[in-house]
Amino acid sequence: MKIRMIIGCVLTLFGPALLAGAAVYQKPDEFLAEAFVGDAPSAQALWIKAELKHELSQVLAHPPGLRVRYWQAGSRTAWILDEIGKDLPITAGIVINDGAIEDVRVLEFRESRGWEIRYPFFTRQFQNARLQGDRLTQNIDGITGATLSVRAMKRMATAALLLHEHSSASSTTLAKAP
Repeated sequence: MKIRMIIGCVLTLFGPALLAGAAVYQKPDEFLAEAFVGDAPSAQALWIKAELKHELSQVLAHPPGLRVRYWQAGSRTAWILDEIGKDLPITAGIVINDGAIEDVRVLEFRESRGWEIRYPFFTRQFQNARLQGDRLTQNIDGITGATLSVRAMKRMATAALLLHEHSSASSTTLAKAP
């Protein structure tokens, strides 16, 4: 009887946290060190002006913040974005190089379902994707039971490409073009 009471107390106190499925898969500084092979450049801020705010609102289906931090070296940028899956934010790291997605990683997942999006079989689908209008150039296959998480990742990938276009890296890419 005492064991049942103890288990009941533990589940009452810690049950929501255990069921939430929250997990940190990679810390942002580790992601940035890998993205830039060693020392990451200093963070920069991209201020979200009216035109970009409108475009991001269309992609995200909610208004963005006032600014977004990003890291840049040449034509490569890295973005660490948060987007709501079902109820809680998913944190992803996205690397863009010359206007195409080079890498996507789930850094932190807080939902109880949909965690499968962290695996390479899913994230590899984003490689080499570009923007065509306000959509990705590649079809991203869903995962049964992870529909909202998949949609959140697609929104973040699209937003990162859009943000890259408005960053100083976009002008670096244009300057290199013949």
